[in-house]
Amino acid sequence: MKIKNILPIILFFFTLSFYAQSDKTDEKREKIKAYKVSFLTTELELTSTEAEKFWPIYNAYDDKQYELRHEKMKTYLRKLDDDNITSMSEKDAALLLSQIESTDKELYLLRDKYTSNLKKILSAKKILKLKKSEDDFNRKLLKQYRDKAGKS
Repeated sequence: MKIKNILPIILFFFTLSFYAQSDKTDEKREKIKAYKVSFLTTELELTSTEAEKFWPIYNAYDDKQYELRHEKMKTYLRKLDDDNITSMSEKDAALLLSQIESTDKELYLLRDKYTSNLKKILSAKKILKLKKSEDDFNRKLLKQYRDKAGKS
């Protein structure tokens, strides 16, 4: 697996632990979301027409993706510590694996629909630029998190 494919997974786990450590989850998520909107707006250089159509699609996708990753996957991750896996029956393990695969499929289908919708309003170059900008944002966020954790 390439590092570009692993980075979002690593970021997911860091943000999950970051959010789990705070009672102000929604406030922090909104702050990160606002920072991300500002970052993407600057990077993508959307026209006003593009922006008008892009942001509702992007926000719906982002919210659904967050829900799938943080709500469903959080439940699965709780069941995946070493003690639980060791004591889990094969039937329960198969069920959990099936649930994880189902959520992975939902995420894939969501991403596919999102990309299809973006193609209707943005050029292929801007969609690629969006992907790169999201990766850059995630790296920047992770660096800030590491820097902040290092100062503690």
